[in-house]
Amino acid sequence: MVGIILASHGDFAEGILQSGAMIFGEQENVKAVTLHPSDSPESLKDRMKEAIATFDSNDEILFLVDLWGGTPFNQANGLCDGHNDKWAIASGLNLPMLIEAYTARLSTNSAKEIAITIIEPAQEGIKTNISTVTTKAKAVSTGKSIAPGTVLGNGKLKIVLARVDSRLLHGQVATAWTQATNPNRIIVVSDSVAKDELRKKLIEQAAPPGVKANVVPINKIIEISKDPRFGNTKALLLFENPQDVLRVIDGGVEISDLNVGSMAHSVGKVMVNKVLSMNANDVATFEKLKQKNVQFNVRKVPNDSSSNMDELLKKAKEELAEQKS
Repeated sequence: MVGIILASHGDFAEGILQSGAMIFGEQENVKAVTLHPSDSPESLKDRMKEAIATFDSNDEILFLVDLWGGTPFNQANGLCDGHNDKWAIASGLNLPMLIEAYTARLSTNSAKEIAITIIEPAQEGIKTNISTVTTKAKAVSTGKSIAPGTVLGNGKLKIVLARVDSRLLHGQVATAWTQATNPNRIIVVSDSVAKDELRKKLIEQAAPPGVKANVVPINKIIEISKDPRFGNTKALLLFENPQDVLRVIDGGVEISDLNVGSMAHSVGKVMVNKVLSMNANDVATFEKLKQKNVQFNVRKVPNDSSSNMDELLKKAKEELAEQKS
């Protein structure tokens, strides 16, 4: 696996390493090295060497630095001498760049290939809500509607991921899960959110580059699933709770695999792990979904190991019973 060194002026590298772990999970063979005012360039280089020495291999190393020409870049560049065929540097470090690097090294063992791959996502990650609104306004003014009954693709909506996440569209979804499932549309399915114009707007603006985001009520996603005009749509569906998933399935939407990512704690619920809390209604709903042959994939991010839903439901029942007694 390609080793990654994050290097910056100040603690930026440490912070973005932590942010990356929150979104993509803890990563092996990644280290942050920071330059402070009291440090010399040589001491920074020494710490880079020490970090590389902890990796499983130093054959392929990628340096992600904050500024081209700055001290972290210069010291990394010096270390690359003699390794020019396999070591690489990319500057302008940002979170989309780091997430793309994590994703890319799952499929390639070349630091140079990863360096080339991450540039476009890093650039696309820089945008403002002003440009987003302008772009969407242009799309609306020039877009053409598709006649009812038109069959696109195979005429059937493709669901690349159905996820229960009380936070809906946030960093882990917009980066890690989008990278892992490659949707062209993220659809938040919720009657309550569909009525909240502010939340709808924020969700639409939080869509990652190249992916559209929409908020629809439950009856609408049922209609969409039967509309042949959505045959070219690869959808990532987000639900706030399992009850909405059950309603959608009962309405005829085919969901055979459900990713359970996050369920916030509230009064009457018990924590079954660090990110999932359930009440009796949740437990009963998951059991109904299980009876419909839905398979559960319980994990926050793609590279986490899936937890056993049967064990979590058992734990929830036991703790809810204790709560009553």
